[in-house]
Amino acid sequence: MKTASIIIQPIVSVIGIFLLWLSFAMLIPGFLDFFEGNKNWSGFFISSVFTFFIGISFILMNRGNNIKIEIKSAFMLVVLSWFSLSVFASLPFITSSQNFSVTDAFFESVSGLTTTGSTIINDIESSSRGIILWRAILQWLGGIGIIVSAISILPKLGVGGMQLFRLESSDTSEKILPKAARIAAEISVLYITLSVLCIIAFIFSGLSFFDSLIHAMSTIATGGFSSKSESVGSYNNFNFEMVTTLFMILASLPFVLYLKAVRGKPKDLMIDQQVHGFFKTLVLSILIVISYLFLTSDFTFLEIIRHSVFNVTSILTGTGFTSTNYNNWGTPIILLFLFITFVGGCAGSTTCGVKIFRLQIVFSHSREMISKLISPNRVVNKRYNGEHLSAEITQSVITFLFIFILTFIILSVLLSFTGLDLLTSFSAAATSISNVGPGLGQVIGPAYNFYEIPEIAKWLLSFGMLAGRLEFLTLIVIFNKSFWR
Repeated sequence: MKTASIIIQPIVSVIGIFLLWLSFAMLIPGFLDFFEGNKNWSGFFISSVFTFFIGISFILMNRGNNIKIEIKSAFMLVVLSWFSLSVFASLPFITSSQNFSVTDAFFESVSGLTTTGSTIINDIESSSRGIILWRAILQWLGGIGIIVSAISILPKLGVGGMQLFRLESSDTSEKILPKAARIAAEISVLYITLSVLCIIAFIFSGLSFFDSLIHAMSTIATGGFSSKSESVGSYNNFNFEMVTTLFMILASLPFVLYLKAVRGKPKDLMIDQQVHGFFKTLVLSILIVISYLFLTSDFTFLEIIRHSVFNVTSILTGTGFTSTNYNNWGTPIILLFLFITFVGGCAGSTTCGVKIFRLQIVFSHSREMISKLISPNRVVNKRYNGEHLSAEITQSVITFLFIFILTFIILSVLLSFTGLDLLTSFSAAATSISNVGPGLGQVIGPAYNFYEIPEIAKWLLSFGMLAGRLEFLTLIVIFNKSFWR
């Protein structure tokens, strides 16, 4: 069966495989609630059975055929898989005893899978441990899905300059791993290893095993879902905050460089241009916040260091944990946090936002343009991490940034029409398309959540979260008429 040169069966089959894995994942929180005597267990099992049935049906539709994904089919697969998983992942919320509306359930599942971390749950502590675990599982699964997509799929699609990283996943002899499946396998091992180390570190920091598990899955995925309504700040645990900071940073670095390090090239991680840019941005942002709080706040110097390092790292990496209500730190800090919300970490990590490498390429291109104004005949051989930086890549990055800014503006305007104030509209749009989590202001700020915003705003933000996670252009491409010719 073909539609506009797109072979449907392999797409459906792959989505079916994803749904099978999702159905098995639903059983874990289901068993937890069952053994703890919480009635939510039945919702998890019903959702699991239904998801399994749909998944196996999709797989059987392609029985006997080889799974071969062409370029157009790949675009469709990326979009439909994330949307489908979000829909089915919302079922445990809908069937739970907490009376989630369809809107709230979908918002929560999208927020989880895209590792955004925005929530509509007012009192998380009153939720069953199964629901709390399910939120963390969604973020953990979304995190590994993001990494695999960034390394093995997006470079081949040429989305937003990601073709710059085609070296890691191309079919040339220079690739790190021969096949996408092997990339996924090795990334999974590394991802699980970091998660286990994070759990152990949290336990030694004084957390219970359950809280350690929840926060480790959220931290490694740079997601931000917590088992507490007041996030990390509810523990008031310095050691916990510093360990979290460390693993947020580790999760924000390119996982492909970890693979290279394991395979005998640790130097690549140390000399990577994107990694250098990330740490420079992080350190500069922390120093600005420390300086400002030192002059204006009543915090002790240790508290200034502690809160600055943790919250700046959390926002820049797109994790969204909070240790205190930084909404009260003053307008300059709010504006700085709004800016770094857009930045994000490194490509090939679980982070979100614009990504460091795109900013570096734009700055490099800007310097080149200025140089040519002074010396029109000057020839510049642009390189990034030792690789030739083609005009195609630069154009892709600039196009991505244009679409990113345009989407932010349009989404902000639409949110304002729902009755939200200016700061809430701006920060909600920013946090959704950058997949960060908490917003700013007195409605969705770090001390609040998204429960009170209008339903239409939640649907708009759900779209924003998916668009941001799909790197915008992936989504826009399939709505282009030429795509279907």
